[in-house]
Amino acid sequence: MAFFGLFGNDKDMAASTYSGRESASEKASRKRREAHHRSARAADRQGQAWEDAERHRQDGRGRWGR
Repeated sequence: MAFFGLFGNDKDMAASTYSGRESASEKASRKRREAHHRSARAADRQGQAWEDAERHRQDGRGRWGR
């Protein structure tokens, strides 16, 4: 029994109503990937800052200021 066309046509409705839209699982996986890339960029910046500070320290501006 189809109650006003709402039951039994889920696949047809999904194909027409939600065509071209991102699914919830695809959206969640995309968000996870974006978060990973954000944290990787932050780690890269932190490493670069450490490298710059270390190079600055080794070039003669160390503990006693030579």
